[in-house]
Amino acid sequence: MVDPEQGRSAGSTRAGGTWRWLRWVGAIALIGLLVGEGVYLWPRLHESWRALTEIHWGFAAACVVTQAVSLSAFARVQKQLLHAGGVRITQRRSLSVIYGSTAMALTLPAGQVFSTAFTYRETRRWGASPVVASWQLAISGVIAALGLAVLGVTGAFLVGGSADPIALVVPVVGVVAIVLTVRYIRSHPQAIIAVGRWGLSKYNSLRNNDPDTGMVRLDEIVEQVRSVRLGPRDASLALGFSAVHRLADVACLGFACYAIGADPKIYGLLIAFSASKTVGSIPGAPGGLVIVDATLIATLTTAASISASQAVASALVYRLVSFILVALVGWIVFLVIFRKHQHEDLHFDLEVEQREMTELRTQQRPTSGDTSTTRE
Repeated sequence: MVDPEQGRSAGSTRAGGTWRWLRWVGAIALIGLLVGEGVYLWPRLHESWRALTEIHWGFAAACVVTQAVSLSAFARVQKQLLHAGGVRITQRRSLSVIYGSTAMALTLPAGQVFSTAFTYRETRRWGASPVVASWQLAISGVIAALGLAVLGVTGAFLVGGSADPIALVVPVVGVVAIVLTVRYIRSHPQAIIAVGRWGLSKYNSLRNNDPDTGMVRLDEIVEQVRSVRLGPRDASLALGFSAVHRLADVACLGFACYAIGADPKIYGLLIAFSASKTVGSIPGAPGGLVIVDATLIATLTTAASISASQAVASALVYRLVSFILVALVGWIVFLVIFRKHQHEDLHFDLEVEQREMTELRTQQRPTSGDTSTTRE
């Protein structure tokens, strides 16, 4: 028989080993990113050195402030969406998760996967159900995509070009579809349960499972969805802070240009920002290394009407703030606040599993009693 204390010790050892491995990988990845950024920009820095040596530190400080405002606004979006799901958290806790997850997304290979998993786990720690935690991630991502599409389309119209309406329609349809689906489930739970039970019964019949397999879980999921109450206030605040999140990031790019003496066109900033964020979302190098830099330099030169040397210097300042500085702050926040959580992950998973199994058994007892009564 295995001693429970030995099992816990072994689990703690495995968790500690995993954490040490991730720490080394993160450190090596961050160093590699810094070296890669320097190698890419070094041949062009001599052309931009004069602009960098004459940098306007007031605009550089504004660049840092607006980036902080952008991340704070995104944290508020997360807070409002969780509030709609019945989870109450402080802005500080939400912001700490945003910094930690952003650092992962920027610096780790497949960073978006680690970032999403980290955010999901922390929201579960705050008391969010699996459905609410997943819903928050989905709706915040769609809203962010909507904001980016609006900026890109606006920039294209201002410059006098044509814009693909699909780029704007798709995220709008996504937001509306998610909201309407949640509202319909809340208003017509029995209809959803009836359809779900019919589908489960067919599936169980094909797999020769017990007819009641999955029925309790279906009821639980519907009940979790019903707990989401995205009212007009939460929806308006989420959309408003999402707009602040994007506009503050655009302002950060603009201040980076002003800091080195450039005078970019506003519509060019919108196009450059949208293009760089779009290519940065493509899986590849962490933080869109090289790809984002090249896109920024090219679009700032062509769309924002600044010289190539100014574009290189502007991109360097912007990336130092939005990439390097944010990643450093994010990892510091992670190490200070969330490092202990990583050692507790095994125990947390066991507690969640035990709690959900207990709830499942509690829900099954009345069902069994009702069935036996009916048979009698």
